[in-house]
This record gives sequence, C-alpha cells and structure tokens, in this order.
Amino acid sequence: SNDFAVVRRCRHRSSGADYAAKFIKKRRSKSSRRGVSREDIEREVNILKEIQHPNIITLQEVFENKAEVILILELVAGGELFDFLAEKESLSEEEATQFLKQILDGVLYLHSKQIAHFDLKPENIMLLNRSAPHPRIKIIDFGLAHKIDFGNDFKNIFGTPEFVAPEVVNYEPLGLEADMWSVGVITYILLSGASPFLGDNKQETLGNVSAVDFTFDEEFFSSTSALAKDFISRLLVKDPKKRMTIQDSLQHPWIKPKDTQQALSRKESAVNMEKFKKFAARRKWKVRSLQILFNFQFSLFTKILKMRTEKTAVIFMSFRLFQESVWIRKKKQCSLKNIVFVA
Repeated sequence: SNDFAVVRRCRHRSSGADYAAKFIKKRRSKSSRRGVSREDIEREVNILKEIQHPNIITLQEVFENKAEVILILELVAGGELFDFLAEKESLSEEEATQFLKQILDGVLYLHSKQIAHFDLKPENIMLLNRSAPHPRIKIIDFGLAHKIDFGNDFKNIFGTPEFVAPEVVNYEPLGLEADMWSVGVITYILLSGASPFLGDNKQETLGNVSAVDFTFDEEFFSSTSALAKDFISRLLVKDPKKRMTIQDSLQHPWIKPKDTQQALSRKESAVNMEKFKKFAARRKWKVRSLQILFNFQFSLFTKILKMRTEKTAVIFMSFRLFQESVWIRKKKQCSLKNIVFVA
C-alpha cells in the first residue's frame, strides 16, 4: 500500500479464484492534495488494459464507487524477489541472470509498446509463486507508468530517489531510457548488497544520482565478474542516449554469453550473499517501519475498509464498471458482487 492506495486479497465466491483488490482513493477536487487524480487513475488503468505478458501483473476488472476506484488484479502471492533470494545460502551470477532475464523480458514488452514504467525497484519486482521450481517474475505497480509520445517532451519529478535516473533529478525530458537506469541500480544491489547512490538523506541521494557517483568497491564486488560490472556500467550512464537500451541489454554477453568462457565466468562468479542478506534485512525493517506509520496515519481509512469487508455484497452492488477509457456512470452494475475479502 502507499499514501492513497490499499491492496487487499479477495476471493470470488462462485469460482473460488483469489485476486488482489487495489483500492485507490480518488481526489475530491483539483485543489486537493489528498487522493489520486482521475487523470492519473485513467492513465494507470488504460496502460494495464493494454498489456498482457507473463512477467507483468494482469488487470482483471475495474470498478468505482463514490470515494475510490478498485482494481481487481492478478494475485501475485510469492513476495518480493529480493526477499526470496535473501533466503538462499549462495547464488551464482548465472542463477541471478535467470531472474534478471525475466525482468528484462517484461521491460522489453513494455518498451515495445512505448510504455515506461518509471518506478522499477525491488518492491515492484515480485514472484507469482515462490514454491514453483522456476519462480516467475511479475512486474507490478503501474501508478507512475506513462506512454511515451516522442513528439512531445515529458518531464516530471517522481519515483524513489535511490532508483530514479539523472534526467528525473534534473527535470529533463524523460523516456524509456529511465527504466534502464533503474535496471542498472537493481542489478548493482542484487550482486553486491549495496545501493550505489544511497546517501544519508534524500538530497544527498539525489545529488549522487545527478553526479553518477558510484564505484565497484572491492568490499562488495570481490566475487563479481568483469562482464557483470560492464553490464551495470553500460546502464548507469548519465546521458540517456548513450545508455544501453533494453534490446542491447538482452544481447549483452553477461545475459547472453557468446562463448563458453563467458558462460563459465557467470557460473564461477557469485552474488555477495553476506552483504545482500544484510541489505534485504535493513530494507524489510525500513518498509515495516513505514507501514506502521502509514497504518497510524490512515487508521480511519482502514476502519472504513473493515466495515466494507462485512458488507461486501452490498458495496460491490454500488460499483460501476470502467471500460474503454470512459468513466461509466449509467451502465451495468458490477458483475463481481460475490467477492469476499480474505486478507
């Protein structure tokens, strides 16, 4: 959940299928800062309606009531990729690239449709089912995603400081390249357990990003291959035009070895699991602390949702279906009135 959205697990009574229900609090007026604007909700929904890929979360239905829009999404129950990997005793670069390849495949699909996610970070890289022999990556949360129109400059300051590209910090035109920077940061952390640009505060972090101030410290990268460092270095480039594209990244020899020597290099090089486990533990503690603060600040909102849980059938009868980029005000009632919340 974030400031204006709460995600809850729900179940369709007839089919028994489980879904995730994302409640997005609507902004009451243009002057209000509380809630999400209709324009932003429409953009997220329209993008989700357009995409269908094994490594991207799927939208099932969308409803609205007076206060909220409710997205019924595919249930991604395997937890975060980083939490899953932190439970392992060891991890070779070859194994790490198998997960990274799935992330890249999802990004390739988005970029082929000129969609930039703009919020790629560990929290938004999930597993569909962690108990599967080969867990599937799911990219989630398209709240900041935009369709890139190459005829018009798009500028915005948003995202998580650790993972945003320099062009975001410097308020320059944004494009698909910003996602590739985020992939570089994610890869850096995955291999080392260190965040390349994290400072003591937000301002210092953003300053480090703008200056592209990072190194491959031996303390963190002693077991990292030269190929992996090259992959990261080609992504963490200040000039977006010189940054590796998604197509280039999938052809990079670290992801797709060209000979047996390159393949062997991945097998023999390893993730710094000691540092990575510490990073994952610190992050989990930080996330939990923020959740406690969020729950305190929005306790009233939570109480309202609890009341809804007890009267689910009645509430879902009042929802309106959202279709084809139009807010339906006088169309059919919600077809999922038999939903019950289970978490």
